Amino acid sequence: MSDHEQQQSAPGRGKVLEALVRAERKVFTRPAPKSAKAQVKFLLTRAKGSTKALAERLGVSRRTVERYRAGMLTTPQKRLQAALVEETESEWQPQVRAQAREQASTSGGMMVHVVAYFGFTASGSSDDGRERHITTAISPTYAQQILQLQASGATEEELHPVVAQAVTESYFTEWGTRAQGLRADFTHVQSIDFEFRHHIIQGLLLSRSTIVVP
Repeated sequence: MSDHEQQQSAPGRGKVLEALVRAERKVFTRPAPKSAKAQVKFLLTRAKGSTKALAERLGVSRRTVERYRAGMLTTPQKRLQAALVEETESEWQPQVRAQAREQASTSGGMMVHVVAYFGFTASGSSDDGRERHITTAISPTYAQQILQLQASGATEEELHPVVAQAVTESYFTEWGTRAQGLRADFTHVQSIDFEFRHHIIQGLLLSRSTIVVP
């Protein structure tokens, strides 16, 4: 392959899976490498120095990897640039990400912000099916299920019912205090974002610490 070849794009994630990836990257305590040279050098450390392994991972030649490492090439084409960002951020600060996932699964839970069409199966409910803009908490129990499904390679379709149950529990039944037996499904997801709650609390504490009292 030439120095300007493009690797095949990774299969596109669905909106829920992509939102989970974004949530993990929000917990980074240091920014991931930005330049192509720094990204290649970092990925080579993760590949134990194997230019062959990294080249196969990126879908480029070993010579291309070597030239980016040496700084002889500095501006990758769009697909290679996207692959470098994706691979770098997926490997960056694994312990920080693992800690966030563990805390969400055991005590902190998560927050979800979603715009989607929610439909209901319980008869007599006043919550008619329609598009809704919802921000609500997800319990640690459901956060654990969602994160385990993600880690096991679940599909978007497999995640949807669990996310719907999590939203139903906290938002529609208010943690089981109303609308007993209500079941909800969501489709036509316009947007969705997750946040690790520990990260939210840290942000609030940091913002408060910067307040100057006159």
